[in-house]
Amino acid sequence: MVLGELICSKRLPFYQDCIPDAIATLLAAGKNVALTSLALVTLKRERKLTAELVEMGVEVEINDLTALPYLPKGSRFSVGPLVNVYNEGTLAWLASRGAHRVCLPPEMPLKSVETLATAGAKIGVTIEVWGHGRLPLAISGRCYHARLHDRTKDNCQFACEHDPDGLDVRTVDDQPFMAMNGVQTLSDTHACVAHQIDAITKAGVSALRLSPQSKGFVILCELYRQLLDGKLDGAQTVDAICRIDCDTRLSDGFLMGARGADWSRARATT
Repeated sequence: MVLGELICSKRLPFYQDCIPDAIATLLAAGKNVALTSLALVTLKRERKLTAELVEMGVEVEINDLTALPYLPKGSRFSVGPLVNVYNEGTLAWLASRGAHRVCLPPEMPLKSVETLATAGAKIGVTIEVWGHGRLPLAISGRCYHARLHDRTKDNCQFACEHDPDGLDVRTVDDQPFMAMNGVQTLSDTHACVAHQIDAITKAGVSALRLSPQSKGFVILCELYRQLLDGKLDGAQTVDAICRIDCDTRLSDGFLMGARGADWSRARATT
């Protein structure tokens, strides 16, 4: 379980005081807990927040390599999906620094995932893949939400709070294209590996990353748990996911297709 603020440090004060209790609750339930670093550290205040992560007494997940110098030498840490781990050399270097778990970037095809999972098994690094949720595509120094409302980033007035799952962006032809989340660009579709569980398990993947969403996230987690336990198959899981929000568009193209927005179920039914 990864907690904390990944995208914008200005959001953190709204729930920062809740994090210690959340950590205690999860640890008491026997869960593994990590605190994420910011995806893009640009301010002195954000450097201070990054340094303070190690004082929380739990594992740190780095999503920006600038977080590494703040970790005590020899400490174990995990690596999030925004760090570009594309080959065995990068994986080995991170392992030499103390990484024991790596969530691969979500644009990795299955063959590359298998290659890195095999390499990880040899050096004691657990490999995780993006299991469900809108895909993180880019981080910017500017805030899209603030600009949309004719505000500066420093005076954004938390415009992003009105779009908890990201603001849909459409083309001039009114086709769904992507979503914006403050300084982050997200995919329009929600990645879903429900039809590829057997393939990624065979590839050596040990964990799935489920990205939080405002509608039915607890139900979503339960569905994936049942899928992994063999109580549901891929089709049943997808049908249940679509009932949470009938407007959700799913994809698994980065893992299995020619384009990231491809969806294997669509191919299977044509």
